[in-house]
Amino acid sequence: MPDVAYLQVTRDAGRDFLRRGLEGPVVMLNLLRFREVADYSEHPTLAPDAPISGAEAYQRYMDHTLPHLRRAGGDVVYVGDGGSALIGPPGERWDLVLLIRHRGVAEFMAFATDEAYLAGAGHRQAALADSRLLPTLERAPLVGG
Repeated sequence: MPDVAYLQVTRDAGRDFLRRGLEGPVVMLNLLRFREVADYSEHPTLAPDAPISGAEAYQRYMDHTLPHLRRAGGDVVYVGDGGSALIGPPGERWDLVLLIRHRGVAEFMAFATDEAYLAGAGHRQAALADSRLLPTLERAPLVGG
């Protein structure tokens, strides 16, 4: 697997996301790979007294985040344990899969830039070894009804 980790939105990716002009509810597909031991070196004020796993740090992130997410009109749609890909690069695995629904891009941006939310977002960075975030729009089924 590559040595590159994707943990934060880049300026270019953020610009492209906004330029898409998505209208209506946006469902974010999150693929998450945890560190064995959480790394709080960039957020020492959030660090627990004793080392914890990446999964435990991510649970702290979710405990902090859910009230802010719901206040902004979003919610968790799906949580599932990951594993190795059936179709994809050999050796690629994800520990957790999340689907998070936001009312729209404006509501997502309000949530993502909220100071109270950002105060605990360091738990996410401490928890993750790698991640992917794919914004999607729901649509009618391809077949059947």
